Amino acid sequence: MILADKILNLRKKNGWSQEELAQQLGVSRQSVSKWEGAQAIPDIERIIDLSRLFGVSTDFLIRDELEFEEPTMTTAAQLPVETGRPLRHVSMEEANEFLTMKARAAGRVAGGVSLCILSSVLLLVLLGLTATSASTSPLITEEAAVAIGVTTLLLMVTAGVAVILMATMPLKRFEFLETERIETEYGVRGMVRARFDQYQESHTRHIVLGVGLCILSAVPIIVVTVNWAESSGGVISIFATALTLALVALGVNLLVRTSIVNGSYQQLLEEGDYTPEQKAERPILSRISGIYWLLVVAGYLAYSFGWNAWESSWIIWPVAAVIYGALIGLASLVIKRGK
Repeated sequence: MILADKILNLRKKNGWSQEELAQQLGVSRQSVSKWEGAQAIPDIERIIDLSRLFGVSTDFLIRDELEFEEPTMTTAAQLPVETGRPLRHVSMEEANEFLTMKARAAGRVAGGVSLCILSSVLLLVLLGLTATSASTSPLITEEAAVAIGVTTLLLMVTAGVAVILMATMPLKRFEFLETERIETEYGVRGMVRARFDQYQESHTRHIVLGVGLCILSAVPIIVVTVNWAESSGGVISIFATALTLALVALGVNLLVRTSIVNGSYQQLLEEGDYTPEQKAERPILSRISGIYWLLVVAGYLAYSFGWNAWESSWIIWPVAAVIYGALIGLASLVIKRGK
């Protein structure tokens, strides 16, 4: 076993993060990351420090032929408290397969989410056509518009949910990456780190475009409010809302797609939202998220159907997203204080 793997395994068996080990050695976290990814080798002074810190000989660290059975290792009581069991091993083949499947699923999940957002657009357009032709012979009656629009809405939501489920079901066997500590085969961290760094420019571009489109989506409604507030603004606002939803769908598509791909790298590197501490909180936060979004969907449908407010009920989603961020942040803080 090479030095990089020994440092990685010894650190994890002691339950330390890269930051904690770096602090004890007086080096940067990036240095520890490079050692574990076999991208750099610590100097002799650091090897001596590592030997003392881990309670093993320098001979064991330097000589590749010496395996873990030979030195005195950490006891089971020193294993990370949050797992209580051996770390899950991830091979190079598994890592590559996971990244490929995540990249493939990202586009499908993003498309499914966009379908759900766009589901009410046809209903709005038909209602707009009904309103514009109210004084003449209507192209379509309001009852027919609602029937066709709502049917299309339900079909698109069903299709969107089906696409999301079909895209995510094959990834079930990799769910442990979200909740359990892992150890990776030699070379995996280096490979993932290189691909992660290479992807950051594209990730930033997608984030900027996605957020920009979501912000610009308010422009059609603002223009209608300013220019047609006292005339036929009610009718035009329906079409403006449909355009707003289209822009939101495109922006969210970009955000969801890039977040899934970027998150797949973080899962294997145990960084970002997938540090050991975050993984310990994830099961609780997942339950909170499930309950929260079910309530949001129920409220959206109840308000839209009950008050026939399809032209304005879309505002529930951005408001719910902001509240969700605050709720998860508060829940995470409560969990940490509880520990």
